[in-house]
Amino acid sequence: MPVKFEKLQVRPDYVEEVYRALLDAISDGSLPPGTRLTQEDIAEQFAVSRSPVLQALRLLKKDGLVQDAPGRGVLVAPLDVEWIGRLYEVRGALDSLAVKLAAQRGSKIDPALVAQGRRASKGKDVKAMIDADAAFHNAIYQASGNPLIGESAHLHWVHLRRVMGAVLQSSKLRDSIWDEHAAIAQAIAAGNVGQAVELTELHTDRARSNLVARLGDVLGVAAGEA
Repeated sequence: MPVKFEKLQVRPDYVEEVYRALLDAISDGSLPPGTRLTQEDIAEQFAVSRSPVLQALRLLKKDGLVQDAPGRGVLVAPLDVEWIGRLYEVRGALDSLAVKLAAQRGSKIDPALVAQGRRASKGKDVKAMIDADAAFHNAIYQASGNPLIGESAHLHWVHLRRVMGAVLQSSKLRDSIWDEHAAIAQAIAAGNVGQAVELTELHTDRARSNLVARLGDVLGVAAGEA
């Protein structure tokens, strides 16, 4: 396991903290697909007992982020191109509905969210980039006035964080993502429903295409090394 975790502060229940730390490491690529995880190694790094680690791994397995490994432990699950396409179909539908409703209301998306995202995109902290992206989209869900959109999207964000992490590892794509976000926010504030929806659909399509292309490159390299 290449990534090194910090020991956790003393708490009665570590399950959520272990789960979140592992999720972040899987999302930002610190724990790439195929990495073997064992209760013993994780518990030692976090300086906790194996019980919360076992529960955290069960949650990750339920989410489809890890799978049983031959012998001991689990493996970080691979990214499946076909499944990701389906995920982005759902995300695209939810995001389009959210911006439509937000634009109809002429909602204002806090410009600080875009500024924060631009700052994060200049650095090397992929987790910060993912958090900024998620914060922007969550703001649109809230601006829609329909809480069911955010609740529905939340079910998929565990996986969206991971696929966004794969895209954001390419520095060439970071600036364009926030240019697109800024344009979407402007269309929403102007009440331009058609433009907001069109820009959102293009944003989702580009994100999916970039990820599929990146995965194709990675899988091609792996096949060549096999």
